[in-house]
Amino acid sequence: MRCLLVAIVVLVLVSCSENKKSLRPPVPEKIPVDVGMHGDKRIDNYYWMNEYFKKGAGKDKVIKYLKEENEYTESVLSDIKELRDTLFNEMKARIKETDQSVPIFENGYYYYNRYEKGKQYAIYCRKKESLDAPEQVLLNINELAAGHPYFEANGLTVSPDNKLLAFAVDTLSRRQYTIYIKNLETGEIYRDAMYPASPDIEWANDSKTLYYVEKNRETLLTEKVRKHVAGTSAGDDKTVYTEKDKSNYLYLDKVRSNRFLIISSSATMSTEVLYLDADKPENEFKTLQPRMKDVKYAVDEQNGKFLILTNLKAKNFRLMETPVEKTDVANWKEVIPHRNDVLLEDVNAFRDYYVVAERKGGLTKLKVHNNKTNEDHYLDFGEPAYKAEFGSNPEFNTSTLRFEYTSLTTPYSVFDYDLKNRTKKILKEQEVAGGYNKEEYITERLHATAADGAKVPVSIVYRKGFRKDGNSPLLLYGYGSYGYSTDAAFTSTRLSLLDRGFAYAIAHVRGGQELGREWYEQGKLMKKKNTFTDFIAVAEYLVDQQYTSPRHLYAYGGSAGGLLMGAVVNMRPELWNGIVAEVPFVDVVTTMLDESIPLTTNEFDEWGNPKNKDAYDYMKSYSPYDNVKNVEYPNILVITGLHDSQVMYFEPAKWVAKMRETKKGDNLLLLQTHMEYGHGGASGRFDYLKEIALMNGFFLKLERN
Repeated sequence: MRCLLVAIVVLVLVSCSENKKSLRPPVPEKIPVDVGMHGDKRIDNYYWMNEYFKKGAGKDKVIKYLKEENEYTESVLSDIKELRDTLFNEMKARIKETDQSVPIFENGYYYYNRYEKGKQYAIYCRKKESLDAPEQVLLNINELAAGHPYFEANGLTVSPDNKLLAFAVDTLSRRQYTIYIKNLETGEIYRDAMYPASPDIEWANDSKTLYYVEKNRETLLTEKVRKHVAGTSAGDDKTVYTEKDKSNYLYLDKVRSNRFLIISSSATMSTEVLYLDADKPENEFKTLQPRMKDVKYAVDEQNGKFLILTNLKAKNFRLMETPVEKTDVANWKEVIPHRNDVLLEDVNAFRDYYVVAERKGGLTKLKVHNNKTNEDHYLDFGEPAYKAEFGSNPEFNTSTLRFEYTSLTTPYSVFDYDLKNRTKKILKEQEVAGGYNKEEYITERLHATAADGAKVPVSIVYRKGFRKDGNSPLLLYGYGSYGYSTDAAFTSTRLSLLDRGFAYAIAHVRGGQELGREWYEQGKLMKKKNTFTDFIAVAEYLVDQQYTSPRHLYAYGGSAGGLLMGAVVNMRPELWNGIVAEVPFVDVVTTMLDESIPLTTNEFDEWGNPKNKDAYDYMKSYSPYDNVKNVEYPNILVITGLHDSQVMYFEPAKWVAKMRETKKGDNLLLLQTHMEYGHGGASGRFDYLKEIALMNGFFLKLERN
């Protein structure tokens, strides 16, 4: 008996020892490299991780390290495996598996996509002239995606004669697409294959000439617009435009009237538009107005005039018009003047109307202008915080506007609005399977005071019964870059947290455009730190108002929002209990110094060029990787993708490694790398729920501990 007891004790001790060993984080090799400039010595011990991407050197070592981190993360989170499964299953159960989009009428056909039960991807279909007509399947993505861990079909465009379909495919999640053409009469997919390209695809009106944007294989920059003739070899394609400025992105479009093809060469702070008569693909594109310093503009066409949305002498943009025969800026005539308190965001032109999207007080308003009566009116939405935007409106000769609406409590809804009679009709509200009652949830619009006195909007939602006593958990989300506005939108996946007692809040920080162009400009370049201090001010306000406390406060952000997460944990590590940083841009200086990395040159106007000492010093003062400290960080989960083309995997991997060797305390620090995905995560409509289950499970684990 005594020997048996000793054996059991020894077995338990060995088991515990092995378990502790398995819970030790991997320790990557340190190879010091000086990556500084301007006389500044910046030692990066993990720069070798960058080298795998740049040269392929050390690939096996990097893969091994990332897999070890994944194993460590799964070991640490093994206690919430059942919880993650539960979260995944309940989120999946809210999805209506057999579903169909609202049909869109274009050029004689109703187009829609539908989902079948158990299938990950959409089936794209159309019906001729009537919804009672037989269905024609254009693409079944489930069949195309077979055997691919990741599959994305994008840019589906039908030729004007309705016989050919062009579409772009990405199977690696690096946003480098291959364009294919399918004959919709025979079902044949042509051997034509244009690669590498963006999903911007437009047909000329002859239904055989296809225009597309070609990318650089290494930097992923959009460099050329090319012209392809269906049924011919891509090697015979002609280049119709080459962009020489590496700060610019190229986009293709076609005006709603189908009169013109449009090339937009756009940088952060300037635009140049070229146009071509869509009936004459043999002609060359003409420049509408040569690029001007710090001037952006976008165009649509209406009855022989170009409508031009521009910030020329108008920070918040104004609407201009000019005859299509006289496009020089000297001929531009003002239609809607600049307003200090209203950002003019978009315009949709129809034959007898135009509709503009305006943003005032952080909320979007849609204003209708009747060309015949010269009258204006606004649509009414009636909630304190919401998201409203144009839907798909391909028809020019129509008096119906398709728009989409959602809020923190209202599922995505599709409406048709009668521009003449001023009536709206709901066509579909996203169904939450299993039942959902919006009356059980409360949404508020708050304002926090930033360090410099600015009022930062906050959108918040929680379930009735939520207690504002400082003991309730709250998840705070932020982004704040590129002038992207984060509107208050619904997602059924969020219910898994709300129904477990969480509140969810959005901090509309500077760097976004919620309060106009000035709001954006106050959060970029040499004012970027406003984004971070705004987010901290919102967190402190929510704590002061007893929505939560640091013990129960969590934060989440991705990409540039991941930079936000990295900055705020360095600035105020004690303010948070847990952070999730998804595909985080955290090694700002090194990345912006490396012009071989995709997208770097496009973003000098957003972050600055560190080859200039002032920009270098300022970036270094907030870059999360450069400011890792010997402090007790909150619990942190970092998520990245091996094939990410926007934020390379090595940024978050190095950040985690540096924090590990520097930080105090035993709080969790975890890295999860998706070995088969990129910036956007999984492509299937169910697979992406696994990542949300991981994040939500992480927050719930921290809350119950």
